[in-house]
Amino acid sequence: MPTASESSLMTPCDDIYLSIAIPTPLRQMFDYLPPDSAADLQPGMRVQVPFGPRKLIGIIESIKPDSDYPKDKLKKVSALPDQQSLIPDDIMQLCRWASSYYHYSLGETLLQALPKALRQGKPASREKVALWSLSAPLDEDTTASLKRAHKQLKAVQWLSEYPEGISEPELREVGFSKAILTQLQKKQLVQVREIELLDRPFTEYQNPVRQTSLTLNPEQAFALEGIQETSSFHPILLDGVTGSGKTEVYLQAIEATLKAGKQALVLVPEIGLTPQTVKRFRSRFSVPVACLHSGLSDGERLQGWLAASRATAGVLIATRSGIFTPMPKLGLIIVDEEHDNSYKQQDTLRYNARDLAIYRAKIADCPVVLGSATPSLETLVNARKGRFSHLEIKIRAGHSKPPTLELLDIRQQILHEGFAQSLLTRMRDTLDKGEQVMVFLNRRGYAPSLICHDCGEVTDCPHCDAHMTLHRQPPHMHCHHCDYQTTIPWSCPKCHSKNLQPVGQGTERCEQVLEQMFPDTPLIRVDRDSTRRKNALSEILDTIHTGEPCILLGTQMLAKGHHFPDVTMVAVVNADSGLFSSDFRGLEKMGQLILQVAGRAGREKKPGHVVIQTHNPQHPALQMLVSQQYSRFADKLLSERKQLKLPPEGYLALFRTESHSSTAAENLLKGLRNLLLNHLQDGSVRVLGPIPAPMEKRQGRYRYQLFLQSYQRPALHRTLDLAVKHLDGMKLPKGVRWTLDVDPQEMT
Repeated sequence: MPTASESSLMTPCDDIYLSIAIPTPLRQMFDYLPPDSAADLQPGMRVQVPFGPRKLIGIIESIKPDSDYPKDKLKKVSALPDQQSLIPDDIMQLCRWASSYYHYSLGETLLQALPKALRQGKPASREKVALWSLSAPLDEDTTASLKRAHKQLKAVQWLSEYPEGISEPELREVGFSKAILTQLQKKQLVQVREIELLDRPFTEYQNPVRQTSLTLNPEQAFALEGIQETSSFHPILLDGVTGSGKTEVYLQAIEATLKAGKQALVLVPEIGLTPQTVKRFRSRFSVPVACLHSGLSDGERLQGWLAASRATAGVLIATRSGIFTPMPKLGLIIVDEEHDNSYKQQDTLRYNARDLAIYRAKIADCPVVLGSATPSLETLVNARKGRFSHLEIKIRAGHSKPPTLELLDIRQQILHEGFAQSLLTRMRDTLDKGEQVMVFLNRRGYAPSLICHDCGEVTDCPHCDAHMTLHRQPPHMHCHHCDYQTTIPWSCPKCHSKNLQPVGQGTERCEQVLEQMFPDTPLIRVDRDSTRRKNALSEILDTIHTGEPCILLGTQMLAKGHHFPDVTMVAVVNADSGLFSSDFRGLEKMGQLILQVAGRAGREKKPGHVVIQTHNPQHPALQMLVSQQYSRFADKLLSERKQLKLPPEGYLALFRTESHSSTAAENLLKGLRNLLLNHLQDGSVRVLGPIPAPMEKRQGRYRYQLFLQSYQRPALHRTLDLAVKHLDGMKLPKGVRWTLDVDPQEMT
């Protein structure tokens, strides 16, 4: 097969064939003839092809001089939506590697590299956008007139930084809604005009920096020097405690990259971090900063993708799918909070964006920085073995000191709706000093379950092996596993008693309790339910940053990278839930989460204090975490993993089956196990199972799992090749589905 560069030189004629990647589960290419009016065909171009009764968008994977099929049996490409390739050679290489490593269809993998609008066949063209600007320079009178309209004042202050104007999508990305802009327009303070976006290269900007950089402390400066040591490929673990100023190191590394005429890709774990990150980056840099995440419309994502792929944007900030975005001048990749589980996709192509970032940096021959205060065990092992550079920042930036951590033993204590009295007293003392308190409870809803007090019946989901969560806003029962929702029952379905009681605590119930205990203090709840509305999280963060005394109540959304300068106390209500997980990674995730949450306290001059409620104060893991010795905590986990040959001291793959019949799901994996055991004579790969999944029934389907475990990555992948070919070649029983997860992050 010719290489991509050789293929691109071929011109359409009667003697060429197109190998097309089509988004189907089939792990093969499909041969087609070029269209009659084909111009300059190239690998990576979109094509529209007939596929059975449908017409699908595919990608030219290669152009070749012959085919295994007779020419008269092949169909012609129906249409060419583009005049040039949308997927360049480096992204084709990345997708081929991902398809091979995760044993997934190349057609579906390549389509991951395109935004939804392009997958649907829409044109890859820039659109007209609304450009907002100030009607007149910002003066003291305007500022005074908006003194009570805080959001409007922030909007005009932001617009004052952009004399030429800023587009409406960019304003929304940093938290300014259309309603705010319309109100300012009515006051004749801003104006709007429609312009057509032009692909002006970011390198044409005279100075890529708008704001002066901050002065780095010696550890930050050493870390920056380590990143800039060479412009060629080298993976770097930036291991910095929470509040150590890793973002400032990122910004200065990006500044140097931009000045060298190169682009920077910054991956963040989820959209909750995106608004504040985008705001800070756009304040610092004058070159366009593009953004890609699931909170944007399809059109907005297309424009961000085009800005990055045409080198109009110098910086791209994106969640995990951004790793596939073409960037022709890529010079630096940063993976912030690299330990975060959000980088692992849990459906379709089950890739890990952190691992793909390392491979992409190798292709681009540029540095890749993995930043975290609590690095994953995989990354720590790579750093200790010398595969990655290991740069540490052990002190906090500025004048802030590490918070003190304390275990609060709640055994035999009387709890007030889950809160110890001593914890409530400390919260009151903190609020009386004019400071903010954060309460962390990693459980949504009002209560995890609803139980009948007379017969003990628990309200369960009819489709899953899970209890229904009680919600009060709006009132309903909700299964967070299959999204089934129903009304709150008036009586027990088993004994018809009306004595139904909520069991356990969720953020809604905690909110109700705290509002009763602290009636004069604003309470701000941050979880998936309270931030569903667009811009809701940005508005919540703006309220927090006013600095007024308040209680922040939330789930792990609050733990990730947020800077709350006025939070001096953090209360972890239920630390025990992660100590006894059935997932071998459970303890690692619990430790990372507690230290990340604790890191929100005392990030400015005021000292921070963290109180962790627990029934297990003597647990070795909690003892190590309280002493803030994450490296010792990681050493203990690594020792256990080595004994059990579990990642990162071994390699895992997980086959899952599901069916409406538990027997059919189990039997498929039994047959696969027997096949593999007959071929595995050297003991290089262990086959474990099949066993029911921890939640055996979900969405009305029964689920089973088969584990493959090995010390040798090549041996594992050879075995996976055999297993996948076997499953692809057999006719599955009706209703049975199977998936493969390589390097699984969640066993549940």
